[in-house]
Amino acid sequence: MTATVVLLPYPGAGVPPAAFPFLRGARIVYAAGLTAEVADQLGAKPVPDSATLAAEAADVPLVLFATHREDAAVRALPGARVIAQPAGSGLVEAAQVMDTLRSPGGCPWDAAQTHDSLRQYLVEETYELLEAIEERDRPALREELGDVLLQVLFHARVAAEDAGEPFGIDDVAGELVDKLVGRHPHIFADGEHVHSPEHQELKWEELKQAEKRRLSIVDGVALGQPAAALAGKLGQRSGRAGIPLDLFPAGSGAGVELFRSAATARRAGVDPEGELRTVAKQFAADVRAAEANARAAGVDPATLEADGWRAYWPKPR
Repeated sequence: MTATVVLLPYPGAGVPPAAFPFLRGARIVYAAGLTAEVADQLGAKPVPDSATLAAEAADVPLVLFATHREDAAVRALPGARVIAQPAGSGLVEAAQVMDTLRSPGGCPWDAAQTHDSLRQYLVEETYELLEAIEERDRPALREELGDVLLQVLFHARVAAEDAGEPFGIDDVAGELVDKLVGRHPHIFADGEHVHSPEHQELKWEELKQAEKRRLSIVDGVALGQPAAALAGKLGQRSGRAGIPLDLFPAGSGAGVELFRSAATARRAGVDPEGELRTVAKQFAADVRAAEANARAAGVDPATLEADGWRAYWPKPR
């Protein structure tokens, strides 16, 4: 087989330079994803059915241009040489779609949103992604990652319209690249060798502290995060600074006990938010199981009192 498949990151992306050598030797060029103008310049034809495509690829050299959406066409050429775009190229199309939705003539709802109005969706989508991770749900993970990415694209597009201090998605990506490179000098420069994940985490925090010129070890801790996660983060930060446990909040009360438990757990390498969520979700599952047991016995769960709940509660695993 002498077929070459050129995967385009999005429709209209253009011909990548890596494809030119194969175009010179091709007898047939098929295009799905190229603009009509570029397809005409190459003398490209519409992609035929899979059987025809496979038969022609067995006889003559051909080049097939297709986006990742043309899976059927690509599968018809299982032994083909594949020229793929760099990872992340598809993000360009996502940014273009967001731009279209937000621009004049686009979606009225998208055009009306602000950073403040979008906050609830950022929180909701983040928790839905967290649930997909916890449930090991791969299809949901893929979808929810896209929904979180949408929030980033959306906020960056809104920020680009700011009259006073605009910035766009390329600025966001550029700052991220600078941060990743700067925080990994052992990879991108001649920095000190990092010999473990724990060492890397410590170096990351040291570099962050120096970059941001923070005056306190608790500067940069997001105080709006869930309480168990906040207490855990403060426990971690204070542990690195050598603050002893006896200086944790003292006294009685649920708040003090919860803080000490969460902060101490994080110092021991346990994620208190994750642990608490696991226990809470198991409790919710036990409630549902007890209700189901009651219904199976012909009892309305709404009528259950303490002894009734005990009778139908699932056995410990």
